[in-house]
Amino acid sequence: MQKLSFTLFAATALATGALAAETPETIVVTATRTSQPLEVTGTSLSIVTAQDLQTQQISMATDALAELPGVTVVRNGGVGQTADVLMRGAEAGQTLVVIDGVRINDPSATSGIALLGDVLVNGIDRIEVLRGPQSTLYGSDAIGGVINIMTTRGGDSPYAVRAEAEGGSFDTYHVNAAANGTVGSVQYGAAADYYGTNSVSAADSRNGNREADGYHHLGLTGNVRWLASDAVSVDARIYYTRARDSFDGYPPPNYTFQDTHEFGRNTLVAAYGGVNLSLLDDRFRSRFAVTRTDTDRLTFDPSSSPEETFFARGGATRLEYQGIFEADSANEVTFGAESETTTLVTQSIYDSAPTSGSDRINGFYAQWQSTPTNGLTVTGGVRYDDDREFKGHTSVKLAAAWQVLEATTLRANYGDGFKAPSLYELFSQYSNPVAALKPETARGWEAGIDQGLLDGRLMASLTYFERRTNDQIDFFSCYGVTSPACSLRAAEGGYYYNVDRSRATGAEATLAARVTDALTVSANYTNLTDIDLATGLQLARRPRDSANVTLTWRPEADATLGFSVDYIGTRYDDAGHFTPLRAATHANLFASYKVTEEIELFGRIENVLNDGAEPVAGYGTPGRAFYAGVRTSL
Repeated sequence: MQKLSFTLFAATALATGALAAETPETIVVTATRTSQPLEVTGTSLSIVTAQDLQTQQISMATDALAELPGVTVVRNGGVGQTADVLMRGAEAGQTLVVIDGVRINDPSATSGIALLGDVLVNGIDRIEVLRGPQSTLYGSDAIGGVINIMTTRGGDSPYAVRAEAEGGSFDTYHVNAAANGTVGSVQYGAAADYYGTNSVSAADSRNGNREADGYHHLGLTGNVRWLASDAVSVDARIYYTRARDSFDGYPPPNYTFQDTHEFGRNTLVAAYGGVNLSLLDDRFRSRFAVTRTDTDRLTFDPSSSPEETFFARGGATRLEYQGIFEADSANEVTFGAESETTTLVTQSIYDSAPTSGSDRINGFYAQWQSTPTNGLTVTGGVRYDDDREFKGHTSVKLAAAWQVLEATTLRANYGDGFKAPSLYELFSQYSNPVAALKPETARGWEAGIDQGLLDGRLMASLTYFERRTNDQIDFFSCYGVTSPACSLRAAEGGYYYNVDRSRATGAEATLAARVTDALTVSANYTNLTDIDLATGLQLARRPRDSANVTLTWRPEADATLGFSVDYIGTRYDDAGHFTPLRAATHANLFASYKVTEEIELFGRIENVLNDGAEPVAGYGTPGRAFYAGVRTSL
């Protein structure tokens, strides 16, 4: 970490000699579910823009998320393998993922996680990542935070077309095409991409595993708005992915993690339809929407069966109303109601019968944002959820942002979070036989300062946060245990129950500097202590130290050269701290050059240092890799 600290201080020192430049206001929507300047929200929120993704040539959304403060990405091997996002140390299923207004957390997954390993950069306009408990506005799953992915729609011209193709190491190829524009009263955006790679063995090749576990992906997005009148608009959106990934397992006779011929097929369809109504000179805005998500996961093991060895199908139908009323220039009220029904059907070849179940949760929320005096913005909100399985739950939120000086903002917030038990935890053969599962709950707060210097050419931020989580759901093993519950789950070997409590505390520091008109630097560092309160040990796979530094140099208008490095500190692969994972440093180089106004060449080197640290014990990671491509725009 000494080298990283030197880099951060060096960036600050370089920025001190920079010339003045005006910094535009940043507008975000995720923090309050309305368009607001970031500095008045009182929250920790990071933004990844389409330009960021293009400049660094990022293909996987998880690679972009891994560069953000407070975000740890754990991927079981190479591209396409299962990827978990641990937001400020929260469990993987405790972060809500939304694409174009549709929740994509999978109702058929054991813990309800989103399949982020299958989310590629396809027509993305921006990603907003909101950290900390956020259930007051977002309901279940938002304990760690919210990842909001928005695709491109509309524009100043009837059409804008972009296309790119690249290839490189591991027999990788990726083609992507997108278009957006405004034609009369219709704004539209659409994109399609196809990705293929032989990748690396999911089981670490250094343990004798040589079979490549490839990945193939097709993605489609569509985003249309019809401006029916000055007061009414209609939205229709679709998001589709279909992926095939090979993975490794535990075959007989040794039952150790090694090469197998297993593979899976994942399909996701997410759709949104909505009507927007504006009244009272746009002071009262309403949104009525219905969303639908369908997931279908299959796994195959040719060595044991010609048919699928496992399937899981999940569905979610959601009805939403949101209203926004601007009482005056200093007061805004947001309120809404939501109802979601989720379904699950799953079975493996080892199950005598399929697991099926459904649940419905209704939520009602209200939020008031006020600016009582110049420079001070306060926000308060409350939510009530009624779940068919665990009944009622109330969440609250308080936030404040105070612009003490023109370039200095103090902020603080408190928020509740909860996560409803997953359908698998409720209805599988491992459901609790003696007590109804309660929702996992969390209370979190943070305080921070944002400071601008040198007329906005240097921006620094420091945040301290704390979160306590209760009633976390875990699996109780009945091995060697005699109890009434275990007598009912003897054949299954155990059941799910509420037991775990944890406390996460830490600090996030970020810095962004325009050193010269051609050179920019961004850096962040996170220190995280995430303790299991029953054992006093750091939770598995949570590094205490993580950091990112990105430098981008544009020596001329048509050329870009850059470097990024991600650092993940030492951690343990298991809750008992028996298997350590060494620190990992992944460095990338990227460059691009515009040959003409319409054609640009680009290339990059990933994992320049050829770091082979295992992301998960026994799993491999791609070594040094080279990629090059061409993009065009019209």
